[in-house]
Amino acid sequence: MELRPIDIAKKLDVGTSALRHYEEWGIVPKAIRKANGYRVYTEIHEAYFQCIRAMYPGFGMGTVRRVMPLLQENKYIEALWEVNQVQAELFERKQQALDAASILSPDNIQDFMKKQQKKYYSIGEVEDELHVAATTLRHWEKKGLITPERNPENGYRYTREDMRRILIIKTVQSSVYLLDTVRDILDKIQHHSLTDARKIVIDALDYMDYQIEQQLRGAYYLYKLIDLLKEQNN
Repeated sequence: MELRPIDIAKKLDVGTSALRHYEEWGIVPKAIRKANGYRVYTEIHEAYFQCIRAMYPGFGMGTVRRVMPLLQENKYIEALWEVNQVQAELFERKQQALDAASILSPDNIQDFMKKQQKKYYSIGEVEDELHVAATTLRHWEKKGLITPERNPENGYRYTREDMRRILIIKTVQSSVYLLDTVRDILDKIQHHSLTDARKIVIDALDYMDYQIEQQLRGAYYLYKLIDLLKEQNN
């Protein structure tokens, strides 16, 4: 069965230029060329395009660009494990976000602060207490997320309030990733709006719920494509 690019583009609600880009990236097999130079696609091409469009919302184009070439090499199991890894990472992020939402509750923040009895902490103590590497702490300092002032008496650089901020950055970043979003959360906390800060994490959790649905939909189309490719190769 021969299919024109415009036919597939209309069905998938994309431009024909997107189809050409996918072909240039090597994530779909090369189109058949007629004598006049026009591209012609087959049902296999269509299945590739459908799979790409279905996988993109849940997995992102990075994963798609890793998986599709594997299928063209008949490395179906490798492709499935690639997808499984992304799903496992989403599950881990979900658990981290749940922890972040819990830590951002007012009671838990207060309990944490009660345990911090010292006025100043060394960078080594922060590493041990909060399990944040010194290199990460210095990176956050450069980004302006924390602005410690060194104690002239002993050289210790972090206060109890710094410890609180570092805890929040650590737990929030694990779920929302973008430092700009973390900075927004810290600004809200700075203005005593812990509820608003926690809502950002809850929104991230809601998005993850949407993402897992999209991942399962993408995995369904991937399975269909693999099934079709196996049938063709037999």
